[in-house]
Amino acid sequence: MLLFEDPVFGSRMLTLLTLTFHIIFATLGVGVPLMIMIAQWVGIKRNDLHYIMLARRWARGFVVLVAVGVVTGTAIGLQLSLLWPEFMQLAGHVIALPLFMEVFAFFFEAIFLGIYLYTWDRFENQKKHLLLLVPVAIGAAMSAFFITTVNGFMNSPEGFSIIDGQMTGVNPIEAMFNTATPTKVTHVISTAFMTSAFVLAAVAAYKLLRSSNHEYHKKALHLTMKIGLVFAVATAIIGDFSGKYLAEHQPEKLAAAEWHFETEEGAPLVLYGVLGDDQEPKYAIEVPYALSVLAHNDPFSEVEGLNETPEDERPPLFVHYFFDTMITIGMFMIGLSLIYWFASWRGWSVASSKLMRWLILAGGPLSILAIEAGWWMAELGRQPWILRGVMTVDEAATQSAYVGHMFVAFAALYLILGIGVAVVLNKIFKDNPVESELGEQGGGRS
Repeated sequence: MLLFEDPVFGSRMLTLLTLTFHIIFATLGVGVPLMIMIAQWVGIKRNDLHYIMLARRWARGFVVLVAVGVVTGTAIGLQLSLLWPEFMQLAGHVIALPLFMEVFAFFFEAIFLGIYLYTWDRFENQKKHLLLLVPVAIGAAMSAFFITTVNGFMNSPEGFSIIDGQMTGVNPIEAMFNTATPTKVTHVISTAFMTSAFVLAAVAAYKLLRSSNHEYHKKALHLTMKIGLVFAVATAIIGDFSGKYLAEHQPEKLAAAEWHFETEEGAPLVLYGVLGDDQEPKYAIEVPYALSVLAHNDPFSEVEGLNETPEDERPPLFVHYFFDTMITIGMFMIGLSLIYWFASWRGWSVASSKLMRWLILAGGPLSILAIEAGWWMAELGRQPWILRGVMTVDEAATQSAYVGHMFVAFAALYLILGIGVAVVLNKIFKDNPVESELGEQGGGRS
């Protein structure tokens, strides 16, 4: 079996498994603190116990996500050294600073999160309690910032010189603030906020579909769908900037994602379809001039084709499907949240219909899928490089014969963690129904 026979393939598969699992908790770990802060701020501003309770209950679930995120994040750090020793030997001292700062940001967040959780009902002025969430949200965002700069560096390695196969003259600040950092960081943080909002909206929709027609769940749905719309639009705008970055700095990734083989002016955007043996897309939807607009804001501009890249440096062409998945789900969620918001504003019954709630429920896992597809495209689109233009994946990987066994062990760990999260979250909220908690607080109005 290739997994046990080829250490390079095994290392790739184990890294893929770990990142695929971790990105769920990392995304929610960045986005949920902002949702908690907004809910509590709205509750204080409107003197509405429902929003205060939203913040309180979301914070409980957030602690569980943070705990699992720590485990999977630690696994990534461990696997960097075990699976990619040549990469760490070459670039470890360059990425050490952002990795250290990411840990610092996490502890900064965790300290204030602990204070926030253990000081409920201890402040006469709830605005002071709300202020404790500010460093939590900042710490979560900064954690995402620092770790994403490492990924940016892998796509756009800067701030060093290579002499006799060794990195010298390292400037870690320049390496962190590389060319890829602005678009990557803003895209990651924006999608984290968007995904977290739509996941929490899906939870509220599920409760409403289960005949729990409590005002608490209606307010949760309304709040998260509005937040989700804002960040979905922001993500689309940032995605446009990301396309322009790729066109200038990683044209082979954009070309592979778009099945754009020949350099041409007025290039069309290719959506969906399948690729024939002659490298001609079949059953695809072509949007005339759209790729040129995405790449250069000019419908008649020239877009570099994949054939300009040496064959052994071309990304796999199946990244096209990940791009399509990400874009399709993103557009669906923008449209859904826009319809919901407009229908709610106009007082139309479609906003509270079962169909709308089922679509919102589906939007939660779809948003997670979009995040996964985006990361799969980002990482596979950099292939064959682990450090673009400097070191390939094959050169960086371990030659250990036990990578396949590690894959099995970590797969079992993630399965246990996944089941554990579902069980614990279900028990936390099932044993403490919102109706009971609101009744205890004197706000049981439905």
